[in-house]
Amino acid sequence: MTSTLSKQQTENLRQLLRERHDALRAEVRDELLKSDDEHYIDLAGLVHDAQDESVADLLINVNLSLIDTHLTELREIEQALQRLEIGDYGRCVDCGQTIAPARLAAAPVTRRCVECQARYERTHSGYGGASL
Repeated sequence: MTSTLSKQQTENLRQLLRERHDALRAEVRDELLKSDDEHYIDLAGLVHDAQDESVADLLINVNLSLIDTHLTELREIEQALQRLEIGDYGRCVDCGQTIAPARLAAAPVTRRCVECQARYERTHSGYGGASL
């Protein structure tokens, strides 16, 4: 729980999360506006051969993948802020132990202690990951 974090550490993490949240929202908005301006779909319709079509498709997929990555991180930040509000921030979701303050400072959205994260990665490798 937040009891292992000082009030100042908790506020610093809250501020860091909010700043990253705002930055990501701006990036998503900019990417969506940029994709409207670039008209990738129109580009795909104007191509004349398979190679041009592949490039157009790739541009569309990369743009959508970037937006999806940002949205995933936004959800993780919102969940971390919610855990801060209810007083459950800093507790491992698997074992219930306190997550080290240094780990939280390095990765404020983390939900697992180092040991449980390592176990999770071993047992879930390749599971649900994006592929390009």
